[in-house]
Amino acid sequence: MPLIRETIITTTGTDDRPHVAPMGVTVEPDGDGERLVLAPFRPSRTLDNLLARRCAVINHTDDVRVFAGCISGRRRDWPTVPADTIDAPRLADCLSHEEIAVVEVENDPVRPRFHCRTVHAVAHARFRGFNRAQAAVIEAAILVSRLDMLPVDKIAREVEYLTIAIGKTAGPRELEAWDWLMARIAAHRTGEGS
Repeated sequence: MPLIRETIITTTGTDDRPHVAPMGVTVEPDGDGERLVLAPFRPSRTLDNLLARRCAVINHTDDVRVFAGCISGRRRDWPTVPADTIDAPRLADCLSHEEIAVVEVENDPVRPRFHCRTVHAVAHARFRGFNRAQAAVIEAAILVSRLDMLPVDKIAREVEYLTIAIGKTAGPRELEAWDWLMARIAAHRTGEGS
């Protein structure tokens, strides 16, 4: 099984506008280090930006509102600042970030794979640990990203289980993120979000 880290990817397109998107990054062993693989779906702005600029930033954050805001469509305007060494932005409030360069592209009609290497990494703030609600929000965000692919009963069962962690461990950020995702699921059920 591959190791996949749930992160926020920031890129810049030919229009110089920053783009913020949640994405699982596959980590593959590569000699003494690791190779990072991004596999955005076609069509997507992240894909277009990676092809145009051949670089991105992997942002590590414990603010799950970024995941939920992007996936639910509630918020995409997360503050960014220029990266240190590449032509892409990073989240202004991330805990740490890795600036990556594309070294190889495997073309695919559905999900091209961008093999990347880290060219620069910086820690910005202390990591204080996760709570279960943060993991629940990320899992719910993944469910929301697949609303058109998953059966309604599976989504309902998963949400019911994830709600336990929200009820026991969520703080204000997690509750806000959860509400955005639940509103998106409700809109999809009624046909308003399709």
